[in-house]
Order: sequence, then C-alpha cells, then structure tokens
Amino acid sequence: MKKIKFNAGVFKFNPTAFKLNEKNRRRSLMLLFLLALFLVLLVAIGLTAAVISVLAYFEVFSSESGEISVGHVILYMSLSTLLMGYILIFVVGRIIAKQANNVINQLGRLASGDYKARLEFGSPLNSYSAFQDISASFAQMAEELENTEMLRSDFVNNFSHEFKTPIVSIAGFAKLLKRGNLTEEQRLSYLNAIEEESIRLSDMATNVLNMTKVENQTILTDVTSFNLSEHIRSAVLLLEAKWTKKDIELDLDFDEYTVEANDELLKQVWINLIDNAIKFAPSGGKVSVNIQRSDALLRVSVSNTGSEIPPEKIDKVFNKFYKGEESRSTEGNGIGLAVVKRIVELHDGEVSVTSEGGVTSFYVNIPQKR
Repeated sequence: MKKIKFNAGVFKFNPTAFKLNEKNRRRSLMLLFLLALFLVLLVAIGLTAAVISVLAYFEVFSSESGEISVGHVILYMSLSTLLMGYILIFVVGRIIAKQANNVINQLGRLASGDYKARLEFGSPLNSYSAFQDISASFAQMAEELENTEMLRSDFVNNFSHEFKTPIVSIAGFAKLLKRGNLTEEQRLSYLNAIEEESIRLSDMATNVLNMTKVENQTILTDVTSFNLSEHIRSAVLLLEAKWTKKDIELDLDFDEYTVEANDELLKQVWINLIDNAIKFAPSGGKVSVNIQRSDALLRVSVSNTGSEIPPEKIDKVFNKFYKGEESRSTEGNGIGLAVVKRIVELHDGEVSVTSEGGVTSFYVNIPQKR
C-alpha cells in the first residue's frame, strides 16, 4: 500500500561565508605588475644617473670658462633617459610579448578544438601563486570544454537513437493494427504501447525545448505570488502513475508557504527533481520533499533512497547532457537537471546536491519575495 506522510517543520541554516582568496590572488598579481614597473623606473633612473656621473667626471658639461652648462646637463639627461627607457621597454616588451603570444597561441588551440592545450609561463613567473592560478584555471577550462564536447557528442548520438526507437516502435505497432485480425487484448496492448512511446517522444522534445528557452532567457518575467506548497503537491500528483507503479513511499514534510516567482518555470523544477528522485529510487523505496524557511529564503529539498552518486561525479550532475553512471544511461537524456539549475539561477537562487548514507538529496534555495 502506498503511503504519503504530511509533516510540519522549520529549519534554520547559516548563509555561505564569503571567500576572499580569489580577490587576494588577483590583488597580488596587480601588485606584482606594479612592482615590475617600479623596478623598471628605478633601473632607468639609476642608469641615467650613472651616465650623467660619468659624463660629469670627464667634464663633458663644462663650458670654456670651466662652469657647468645647465643646457648640456638637461640635454644629456634627456637623451640618456630616452635611450635607457627605450632599451628597458624593448627588453620588458619582448618578455611581455612572448607571454602574450603564448596565451594567444594556447587560446587559438582551444578555439580550434585542441583541448589538450595548456598554459605555462616558465621561470620565474611560474613561481608566483598568481600565475600558477592562471595556469590551473586555463587547464580546468580546457578540461571542462573537452568534457562538454564529449558529453555533447554522446548526447547527439544517444538522443538520435532514443528519438528513433519510439518512432520505429510506433510505426511497427501501427502496421500490426492496420493488418487487423487481432484480439481485443492485443489491440489494447498495441495502442497502449503507441501511447507510451508517443509520451516518451513528447517528453524528450519538451526537455530540449525547455533547455533552449531557459538558456536564452536572461530576465525573469511573469512573476506572480502563489502557494509554493500547493505547487509542489500538484507536481507530485502529476507523477502519481510513476511513483504508484514502483510502490514508492512519499513523505511530504512542509507547512504552507507562498513565493513570488514564475509559476510555469518553477513547476518544471519540482517535476524534474521529483521525477528524478522517483526514477532512481528502488521499488518500495522512499522519496521525501521538504520546505524550510530561513530569513528571506525558502529551502526545498527532494530526497530519495537508493544508490549514491559517486563523489567524483557529483559536481557534474547539473552539466548539460550528463547522465551519470553507465548503468543509468538509458534513463533520461541529461537535460532535466541542467534545466533545473538554469531556472533556479533565473530566480536568483542556488541548487546543490548531496549523496551519502544511501540517500541522495537535491536542495533548492530561492528568495521568498522578489
């Protein structure tokens, strides 16, 4: 027998502490460049002073009367400063140009699809943490681009296969129905199969269209105030056939809360998360939905029992086209959670996931009021 529990609860949580590490690194990089310019200036002044001292020693500045000519001093100082400045700018410029060309070349490799490109500055720049951070960030960017390209390619292949399979099934069952001479039981079975495959096609097309829509949307529109609790209960009822089929126990733990948001977009978040929880919960397992409030934020959690997401893959679950474990590769098309993340971001919220102790939980934090 299926169970649905309704409980009430309030949860308090602390906001994420603001980190200054990245700002400190960028500040140190700026200070390093300023120090380099300062040293160039000191060297130019020192060399100019040395040249002037040598010229003064040989009495180059003295006139026929033996007095120092101010005009000669100014002339030689100007010429010496220009000469030393040119030499230093030439040397420093070559060093900067070399590093700039290195960055441009590596970016060019990335742009052409060579994701093995890496950025190295060489000695002594690599000994500074700021340049180490730049190299590490470049490497991470290249790896992410490579992974995204691989996921995109896999998605195209898998999606083409998944899209073709229901079409072939529908065509096959339609031919069988067209022939006739079927029992009523066979006819109903074929019609049910056609209906299921049609719904499957519709779901795939809807996910792709939703992803395209929210990716191109930059401003949240059609904001209204509505009952979030009722919103989530409606999403649960829409998926009733799925959790009933797997004999899932539902635990809905929340009071009544209102929120100012886009009704249509936010409903996609709950449907995707709850559908995902039902999909990966074992038969007879448990799915829990909870709403908690802290200050101006509402926190919705959707949890399911079952297999855990490996730690090395948990940061990738919101990537487009990512479908997790190979054993789950036939489930979904890797778009649902990417849609969730984008919609939550449009609402100025955050989404995260934890998976431990046989329970996987997705958390959505959104402002209660706009």
